[in-house]
Amino acid sequence: MKKLINDPANARREFLAGLALAHADLLAVIQDPVYVVRAGAPVQGKTGVISGGGSGHEPMHAGFVGRGMLDAACPGEVFTSPTPDQIEAATLAVDGGAGVLHIVKNYTGDIMNFEMAAELCQARGVEVRAVVINDDVAVEDSLYTAGRRGVGTTVLAEKICGAAAERGYGLARVAELGERVNRHGRSMGVALTSCTVPAAGRPNFVIGADEIEMGIGIHGEPGRERSALLPAAEVTARMAEAILADLPFTSGDRVIAIVNGMGGTPLMELYLVYAELERILRARGITVARRLVGNYITSLEMAGCSLTLLKADDEMLSMWDDPVVTAGLRWGA
Repeated sequence: MKKLINDPANARREFLAGLALAHADLLAVIQDPVYVVRAGAPVQGKTGVISGGGSGHEPMHAGFVGRGMLDAACPGEVFTSPTPDQIEAATLAVDGGAGVLHIVKNYTGDIMNFEMAAELCQARGVEVRAVVINDDVAVEDSLYTAGRRGVGTTVLAEKICGAAAERGYGLARVAELGERVNRHGRSMGVALTSCTVPAAGRPNFVIGADEIEMGIGIHGEPGRERSALLPAAEVTARMAEAILADLPFTSGDRVIAIVNGMGGTPLMELYLVYAELERILRARGITVARRLVGNYITSLEMAGCSLTLLKADDEMLSMWDDPVVTAGLRWGA
């Protein structure tokens, strides 16, 4: 294992300390229990928006804390769900009297712990709603889920719900928007290599030098199939076809498209994949209204990428265009 770390047991604490120093104008890191909170929180009268999950997926979620996106994020240990006390503390820290939305990826531990925290907060008089993201078309159940996994659409929900809350939308309206984003978002990923959890010190799955895993999960969960290495055009087509057939997407649709790196893929390759994706969409009469290319929901140093498409309406596009100021996403301000 070769990593720029000190003690694997302290990797989460030390990376968060660096995040706090690098972005002190945007956020603060609380270490006991661990959560990241936007500067100036709580904002009185504003719906709070928080999310969380295991570390190792940066910039998801801590890198999306700031104006126009998340009010707080709860980072668990690497590839491990945050605990109820983290989520409870973060929820209370951002409650400005208008309630708090939890955006939760569909993993068993995340669901259970966010539900427990919501019950604790509601017992203290804080109104909490949850939106569960389950957009991965690759597999119906996995090692860590009942139902589909939550992946790239989480970024879209955090941005769009964050913008709605910043505009002053109430909790019920922000939650409805998040649910609509989830219903209309689909994702799928591919892995070229495995990744190594610092505490384990060895790859978390084995893949041959000439193999790829189609439909991989962000923790290394198995996908749809293991195959020989394929050209980028064919890999992109297989993922795109699975996504397009699932909703389904049709001619005349407008989409927000994300080509997301898993942490170890050069931007050169991601832009190459994006060109293939847009060619496929144009041939179907589907317009890419907005796009992101880069690392947004990663899996440590895994090589590979994921595609996410959101069938977007006018309200979603308007929220997407609103200003955002975070460590991992920034425009319009």
